[in-house]
Amino acid sequence: MTDSESLSSEGAEKVVVQAPNLPLMVHAQYVKDISFENPHAPHSLRAGLETPRMDVNITLDARALEDDKIKSLYEVVLRVAARAERKEQTVYVAEVLYAVCVSLPNVPEEHHHPVLLVEVPKLAFPYARKILADLTQDGGFSPLMLGPVDFHSMYLSRFAAKDDSQKSN
Repeated sequence: MTDSESLSSEGAEKVVVQAPNLPLMVHAQYVKDISFENPHAPHSLRAGLETPRMDVNITLDARALEDDKIKSLYEVVLRVAARAERKEQTVYVAEVLYAVCVSLPNVPEEHHHPVLLVEVPKLAFPYARKILADLTQDGGFSPLMLGPVDFHSMYLSRFAAKDDSQKSN
C-alpha cells in the first residue's frame, strides 16, 4: 500500500487510509559481528558436569551516518557478550553485535539520543537474543535464554549519573 491509498470492495463505500507518521524508520537490520569460542571442547560438553556460571554484558553504541537522501540517519549497535565459566575455566565465550540503521524524520533532535539508546535496542534485542541462543546451542550447549532487558532503566542510570556529576561541578 502507498502512504495514502483507497480501499474499496464492490458495493462498499470508498475509504481513504492515511499511513501514520512513525517516529522512526528502520532501513536495515543485520549481524555486524559474531563470535563463538569453545576452547575446551569436547571435554566441556561431557554429561554430568556442573552448570557453568554465566556473565552477560550488554552495551550500546549509536553513531550518525552521512547520507545525501536520508535525514537523521543512524546506526545503532547492540553488543551482547556472554561468558560461561566452570571452576575458573572458560567453557565458552559468545558475542553478537547486532546493528540497526534507522532514521528519525519525525523526532525532534533533542529526543534522538533516548530514542536511539532505548527504543531502537528494544526493537533489536529479540533478534540478538535469538541469534545468541542459537549460537550457544550450535556450540553444543543448552541455548542461552536471556530475559527481557529494561533499556529505559539502563539509559536513566547511565545518563542521569552523568547529568548529576556535571551539575555538581
